[in-house]
Amino acid sequence: MSPEIRAPRPDESEAALRVVADAFGAEGAAVAGLWRDVVSRGLDRAQLVAVAPDGAVVGHVGLSHGWLDTRPRLLDLLVLSPLSVAPAHQAGGIGTTLLRAAVAEADRLGAPLVVLEGDPGYYGRRGWVPAADLDIEAPTHRVPGPAFQAVPLATYESWMRGRVVYREVWWEHDSAGLRDPLLAQVEAALERGRPAETPAAP
Repeated sequence: MSPEIRAPRPDESEAALRVVADAFGAEGAAVAGLWRDVVSRGLDRAQLVAVAPDGAVVGHVGLSHGWLDTRPRLLDLLVLSPLSVAPAHQAGGIGTTLLRAAVAEADRLGAPLVVLEGDPGYYGRRGWVPAADLDIEAPTHRVPGPAFQAVPLATYESWMRGRVVYREVWWEHDSAGLRDPLLAQVEAALERGRPAETPAAP
C-alpha cells in the first residue's frame, strides 16, 4: 500500500524531524534544526507527512513564508523546504507524491508562487521551471541559476517578478544557497550538463 499523505498530528512532529535528519545525511541535523526554528517562529505555512501502513512517518515536506520583492510591493510567496524521505523508503515515488501534494496545498492557500533550491533534473521532470524563466531572482548569488526552481500557481500574474527574500531564520542558520566547496562542485556539474546533486532546498 502507498503511504498516506496528510498533515502531521502534534505527536508526529519529532518523528517528522527524525526523517528530515536521516534524509539529509551529514547535513541532517542542521536541516532539521532549521525546520524546527521555522516552526517555532510561526513561519511554517503547511507541513505534510507520508505515513506508512504501520503508522511510521516515512516522508515530510514543509512550506514556509517568504517574499518576492516586486516593483509595486513585497509579495508573499511560499518556500518549499525541506523535502525529505527516510533513506529506506527513497526511490519509491514518495518524494514525488509529497512534492505534488505540497504544490496543491500551496495553491489551496492562495500563494502565487512556490520556490525552492534543488536539483534541476529532479524538479524539472516534475513540473518545476527555472525561476529565471519567470524573471525571478534567487535571494543570493550562491544559488546556481538552474537550481533555483519555481512553480507559478493559479493566482500568479506576469508582473510578479523580482528577487526572492528569505525570512531571517534562513540567514541565521546560514542556509541560503550553498558555500564552497559544495557550491563549486555543483557549478562544475551544471557546466558539464550533469544533474547537480544539490540539497532539496536551502
